[in-house]
Amino acid sequence: MMMCKEATRLMSLKHERELTLQERVSLRFHLSMCGACRQCDRQFSLLGEAARQYGPDHEADQHESGQEDDGR
Repeated sequence: MMMCKEATRLMSLKHERELTLQERVSLRFHLSMCGACRQCDRQFSLLGEAARQYGPDHEADQHESGQEDDGR
C-alpha cells in the first residue's frame, strides 16, 4: 500500500502534469483508505484554484492601477 508521503507527492504532482494510470489508481486507492490524505487533497485543490484566480490577470490589474507589489 502507498504511504502518505508518496500520496502527497502525487497529489502535488497532479497539478503539474497528468498522472499515469498506475499513479491515478494507486492514489485513488490510498485516498479511499486515508482521511488525512483526502483532506490534504482537498487543500491542494483549493490552493490551486486560489492560485489560478490570483494568477497573471491579477498582476496585470495591479500594474494598470499602480499597485505593484514591491516585495515587502
